[in-house]
Amino acid sequence: MSLLAFATVWFVHLLAAMSPGPSFVVCVRTAINEGFRTAFALSLGFGLGSMVWAAGAMAGLTLLFEILPGLFTAMKLIGAGFLLFVAFMMWRHASEPLPTAADVPPRSAWAALRFGFLTFVTNPKPAVFFGAVFAGLVPVTAPLEIRALLVLAVGLNETLWYIFVSRVFSSQHARRVYARIKTWTDRTFGALIAALGIKIALT
Repeated sequence: MSLLAFATVWFVHLLAAMSPGPSFVVCVRTAINEGFRTAFALSLGFGLGSMVWAAGAMAGLTLLFEILPGLFTAMKLIGAGFLLFVAFMMWRHASEPLPTAADVPPRSAWAALRFGFLTFVTNPKPAVFFGAVFAGLVPVTAPLEIRALLVLAVGLNETLWYIFVSRVFSSQHARRVYARIKTWTDRTFGALIAALGIKIALT
């Protein structure tokens, strides 16, 4: 596999990682509500989740979905249900004031990492994306170590992008702005995540 092909896969995935989706919304809200440390751990969870789907695509998971479409449908519904639950909780607590560390301590790093991993891994759409990209750009003769490096590159893309998002939105300025518009922002975020969950279930 040429260096150009490797760089192309890396760049295509980076653009996909930067496109807004459920992970972006969850990361922004976590950074504002719970600070950089918690959002950092969440970002690590996103990275691990992306590596699971990338490795699965490398192992032929996309082909398995084609052979067993019911499995893909079941995973889509599970992912959609998880996102709808997240959306419901955001909407339910939208009118509550912005918590402080003294009122409600941020989640532990492990809890945030686990939540980030679940948010990413319950959405099977990345497996289809990775399967399409890998099938078109990764030759079947690519050695195992190159494939492993691609999976690692995918994980780093997701993790580093969301760490950047976490840093931007965990600033005191972002927190002050958010505190003034929290109710409608949370309801907007909740509606967006619900819409994305429904889209995942129906497409």
